[in-house]
Amino acid sequence: MSKAYQSFTLANYKSIPQISGLDEKIIEAIEVVGRVLPFKTNSYVVDELIDWNNIPNDPIFTLTFPRAEMLKAKDYKRVKQLLDSGADKSELDALVNDIRLGLNPNPAGQEHNVPYLGDIKLKGIQHKYRETVLFFPSQGQTCHAYCTFCFRWPQFSAMSGLKFAMKEADLLYSYLKSQSKVTDLLFTGGDPMVMSASILKAYIEPLLTEEFKHIHTIRIGTKTLGYWPYRYLTDKDSEEIIELFEKIVKSGRNLAIQAHFNHPVELSTPAVQAAIAKIRSTGAQIRTQTPVLKHINNDPKIFAEMWRKQVDLGCIPYYMFIARDTGSRHFFELPIENCWRIFREAYSMVSGVCRTVRGPSMSAFPGKVQLLGVSEVKGEKVFVLRFLQGRNPNWVGIPFFAKYDPKATWLDQLEPAFGEEKFFYEEDMDEHPRLKKENPISFE
Repeated sequence: MSKAYQSFTLANYKSIPQISGLDEKIIEAIEVVGRVLPFKTNSYVVDELIDWNNIPNDPIFTLTFPRAEMLKAKDYKRVKQLLDSGADKSELDALVNDIRLGLNPNPAGQEHNVPYLGDIKLKGIQHKYRETVLFFPSQGQTCHAYCTFCFRWPQFSAMSGLKFAMKEADLLYSYLKSQSKVTDLLFTGGDPMVMSASILKAYIEPLLTEEFKHIHTIRIGTKTLGYWPYRYLTDKDSEEIIELFEKIVKSGRNLAIQAHFNHPVELSTPAVQAAIAKIRSTGAQIRTQTPVLKHINNDPKIFAEMWRKQVDLGCIPYYMFIARDTGSRHFFELPIENCWRIFREAYSMVSGVCRTVRGPSMSAFPGKVQLLGVSEVKGEKVFVLRFLQGRNPNWVGIPFFAKYDPKATWLDQLEPAFGEEKFFYEEDMDEHPRLKKENPISFE
């Protein structure tokens, strides 16, 4: 089951044998859109996941290869004109940067989740929710392949001012020591599992001491099971990775692999099934999540199949998200009501062991907001929502209501119901300056 990893980008994707059989317009779209949105795939995705007889509609092809519709028509035309004219690199870079800045590269106010340690701004840390700290190791700021819907696409697009990364482990440890209410540390990126076992161990092993006894759970957010399961099977340091996972669990911590699966195809190969079994043998949990995406999985039958298969393999369905308001959002987004109906119907198709999943949820500036459904209250049709996580922990679990809007695709498009001027959390944000976007978050 051994396989050598080979990545494909704009520089070499035409060496993929299947590319020669594609329509010229599809190849043109890769060249044009790939200048704006990051493009990278690999030999596993190409050879074992994509159905090359169903291009461009194959879901995994759409997940990893740029398509023309992922850019607004006017922006596509502008980039193509410069490429056709042979414009110099500086002119093309200026246009690409201008387009990128119009794609909301900092969704949900991520920049405002960056904490301070004294006067030091910790650019590789986000701390939005009281119990959970996100850490972006600088060596993990890439992936084995890039998702075309990725909400952290600026990490891979040379937009250095919008990149979260840090290699100073001592600053991380000092910050965690100062935050006694933090119970969970999430390694994220990019994908931390692109790091070598030795680097990952150097970050994690110091956290397994008595000094960090308040850290109960170490989470690793990764797409490797979907895009490169050989990371746990035949890579040269695969066994070291498995040994590290065992060590984390034996220390008494919970190890949660936050796995991203967007379509059942990603769960279908012998490699991914073997990798899941290998990880679970260490005592680690695998929790699964995905946004609901037009052109990929916007069908309740797909979600029901995916959740059942995940449970069959010993994984825990965790989140269904609504696609973030960034990047190629117009290509993937759906009205939030549609997302809820897909969730509700899929949820009704599966047994209770699959119903650990929560959703559909928007990771917006105030927090993770779940759409519970559509109802009628006092003669007014409304959306019923609640916080699953909140920038203010006191918001969690409180139902609130928004005017029904069948076209709304994100929280900031909703208005309070019943003639209210503001949602309850907006009033709270007005009263507590630390909750506002212009101020850094603080929990101590």
